[in-house]
Order: sequence, then C-alpha cells, then structure tokens
Amino acid sequence: MGEASVKESISSLISLSHSIKSFTVKWQLIRTKLEELYSGITSVENLNSDFDPSLSTLINAILDSLQESHDLASRCLNVSFSGKLLMQSDLDVMSGKFDRHVRNLSRIYSSEILRHGFAIVVSKPSDKACRDDMRFYVRDLLTRMKIGDVEMKKQALVKLNESMEEDDRYMKIVVETSDMVNVLIEFLDSEIGIQEEACKALFLISGFDSYKPVLIRSCVVGPLVRVLENGNVVGREASARCLMKLTENSENAWSVSAHGGVAALLKICSCGEFGGELIASSCGVLRNLVGVEEIKRYMIEEDMVSTFIKLIGSRDEIVQVNSIDLLSSMCCRDEESREILVRGGGIQELVLVSDPNTFSSSKSKEMALRAIHNLCFGSVSYLNALLSSRFLDHLLYLLRNGETSVQESALKVTSRLCSLPADVKRIMGDAGFIPELVRFLDAKSLRVREMASEALYYLISVPKNRKKFLQEDCNISYILQLLDQEERMNERSDLGNTKSLILILISLTSCNSARRKISASGYLKIIEKLAEREDSDAKKLVKKLSRNRFHTILGGIWHS
Repeated sequence: MGEASVKESISSLISLSHSIKSFTVKWQLIRTKLEELYSGITSVENLNSDFDPSLSTLINAILDSLQESHDLASRCLNVSFSGKLLMQSDLDVMSGKFDRHVRNLSRIYSSEILRHGFAIVVSKPSDKACRDDMRFYVRDLLTRMKIGDVEMKKQALVKLNESMEEDDRYMKIVVETSDMVNVLIEFLDSEIGIQEEACKALFLISGFDSYKPVLIRSCVVGPLVRVLENGNVVGREASARCLMKLTENSENAWSVSAHGGVAALLKICSCGEFGGELIASSCGVLRNLVGVEEIKRYMIEEDMVSTFIKLIGSRDEIVQVNSIDLLSSMCCRDEESREILVRGGGIQELVLVSDPNTFSSSKSKEMALRAIHNLCFGSVSYLNALLSSRFLDHLLYLLRNGETSVQESALKVTSRLCSLPADVKRIMGDAGFIPELVRFLDAKSLRVREMASEALYYLISVPKNRKKFLQEDCNISYILQLLDQEERMNERSDLGNTKSLILILISLTSCNSARRKISASGYLKIIEKLAEREDSDAKKLVKKLSRNRFHTILGGIWHS
C-alpha cells in the first residue's frame, strides 16, 4: 500500500508542478527526479521479492519529502513565499532529497535483483502500450544498465536495441530519458560485449536526423573513434556505421579528424584482415569527409588513392560500391587525384567492373558507369585509357542486356561519348550503337528518350553513320511515327521529346532520298503544324523540305 500512495502522490505533484510559473528550471529538475523515483518504486514493486525492512523506512521518508514538496509547490503557485533566494535554496534542498531517495531505491533494487537472480529483463510492453508503460520499461532497462553485473547490462542493452528496432517510439523515449545517452556512450569504453550493443544502440539513434545533435553534444565521436581503433569487428562495424550517419553533416567532419578518426579509418581500409562490412562503412565515412580539402589532401599524401583502387576489385559488392563512390568524390573535382587514379590503373579497374563476364553485381556496374561518366572525360589521355580497355564492347552489351538502372547509366555514358569528336562517333557507329539508340527512342522514361535521341543526333551528324542509319528503310518512318506520338503527348502534358526528333530529321535532310521520303510521308502536316506554333527547329525543317519540293518542280519543268 505504501508504494501505491507514493506513486499517487508523485503523480499529483508532477501534475501540480506544471502549473507553476516561477523557478521553472528548478521545478523541471525536481520533475526529472520525481519521474526517476516513480520508475524506481515501480521497479521494486515488480520484483515480487520478500519484504525488505529498509524499503518501509525509505517509503516513509519519501512520503515526508513529497509532503514538503507539495507545500513548496503550493507556495510557489500562490507566490506566497518570503523571498526568492530562500525559496531557491529550499527547492535545491528538496531536489537533493529526491536524488538521495532515487539512489537508495536503486541500491535496494540492485540487492534484490542480485539476491534473487532476476537477471532476465522484464517483458516489453505490447505494441498498443501507452507511452508511460514504454517509458517505465526504458527506465527499468536503464536501472539494470547502471546497477547490474556485466551479463545483466548486456541483456538490458540487447532488449533496448530490439525495442528500438521494432518501434521507433522507443528511440524518442531513450533520447529524452535522463542519463540514457550518456550511459550508452560510457559503455563504448566498457567490456567488448557491452561495447558492441552500445554501438548498435547509438547507430540506431543516429539514423534519425533530429537526434544526431543530441549525440554530438554528448561528445560521442571520441569514444566511437576509440572503438574503431581497439574494438572487435562487430563493435567497429557499428561504430563506423554510426560515424557514417553522423558525418552526413559535414560540420562533424573536423570532430572525427580531431579525435584521430581519419587515420583509424585509413588503417582499416588498408588492412586486408577486416571484413567487407567494416571496410565498406569506413569508405562511407571517408566519403563524407573528403569534402574537407585538408582531409582530402592528407588522404592523397598518404597514397590512399591506390588503396581504394585495389578495393574496387573486391568480391564484396558493398566494398566495390562504397570504394567507387569514395574515389568519385575524391577525384571528380581534383585533377591531381584524378591523374593518380589514371596512372594507378583506376580506369581499367572500373572497366573491369562493367565487364559482363565478371562477378560484379548490377549495383556495382551502375556505380562504375557513373564513375566513368564523372572521371574519364577530362582529357584525351583519360579517354584513350577508357577506349583502349574494350569498354565499348561492355557498354554495348549493357545497353542491350543490362537491368533498367544499369541501362540508364550506360545510356548516359553513351550520350557523353557521342558528343565527342567525329573519330569517336565513327568508332561507335561501326561498333553497332545506332540500332540500340533507336530502340531506346520509344522508352517509357522521357529522360531515357531524350538521352537516346540526343546521342543518335550526334552519331548521325557523321556522314558514314548517317548512311548506316538510312540503310534500314524503316528508320525514317519510325522517327516520324515517334514524332507523331510525342506531339500527341505534348498536347496532353507538355512532356514530349519533339525537339530532339526534329533535330534528327533536320540532320537526315542532308540526304536527298531522306528528304524525299519525309516530304512524301503522311506526317508532313504534323511538321508544318509545329512550325506554325513558332517552333524554330520545325520551321528550319519545313524550309529544308520546301527547298527539296521546289527543286523537284524545277526539275520537272526542265525535263518537260
């Protein structure tokens, strides 16, 4: 009965304190202590242990303190106190009393748990549990983390992680619970098993942008770096993943560097004894850090570009993907690192990933194609290194047979290649790219249609390729059919690909037979309609076709 009276009195006092407008900071501190006290009393109740005589004495003392606190609350509420300084002192004294009561309850709770062997954590509330039940469960876990032995602490952490993984609401309660984040961070310097679970918990919390500042303010980076340096593989993986989340905000990059994190991450990437998950996560953190020029320069000076090139050849997809992403970020806007990449065989490694006959996954191939697009068009030497590696064969195969995302990346690179000088266009025409680009002109994605038509326009600007295109009698008719389709789409949504198709037709009019075929088709009215709408390209096409008709009329008169 004593415990029930205390809990009722605590609830009443907490409710009353929210109405107090003076000394709000002091009352907030007292409320925190009262919530801990409520949780502690509930925890003792749930032990179902034999009666402890010291608990009765403590309950009476708590009731006396609550009575005093109710009196202070009434005086603050009615502003009937004699002086502010004296009331502040009384509130500090009361806060101290509640703090002692919490510690004494924790001692009783600890002794009862250890005496009765209650190492198993209490059951998690149901999915429909109210917030108060969830908060009690978290506070119970926190108590066990504070006073339990190694095994009990580990079990409490495991249960905490399971709860946060199953229900995001626990994340907010954990962050709001006094001391919880600090305890988790302290555990990073604890025994290996506890360290692992604490890393997992912090990683889960770091997945929410609104909670990252709480971790940073609690100085989590230094302990995470120490785990990277000295923890086991599981702990290091969780630490690296947590740092990867935290460094998505570039402002935290210097904090990682200041605690020696860059050196620790580079060591992991250079060491062949670690598993793929750890290396990949370390690459992910470094990817977030290379935006800081000084950190990137340090990595280049440590010859890390060559290390990351080697990682491209990993058989682990996640290592391939993250190392390619890291190299792209390092070299995209830095000529020195890009030259190191080329000299170190980086382009050949990227081409090897794109090879259909290698073990690399579709995701790896997609990342390799993106990197090639971003890195290999800076100079003639880069382009020569690319084209001398049988890359066009791989690219053509991926256009024909790759998964949708890979095909789109391949098409983007193809379009970039088609914009290069005539020699490259001729090579691509001979390699068989024209039929594949024609095939993409009717794709569902507007972006894909635009890239394909633009690439085709570039290719047929070379007479040899234009001749290849016109050798297929159906190609001109197909372009005109697509123009009709795109024009209908334009009328409905203004999202057609009309412009690019008109440019292709303009290019084809340099051939007499093509001009005659377009003029004789049933689609000429569509082109004229576009020209009437002030479409400059359509006007240009009509002009070219009209000149052809004029010459035909003159020819007829001449021969009559």
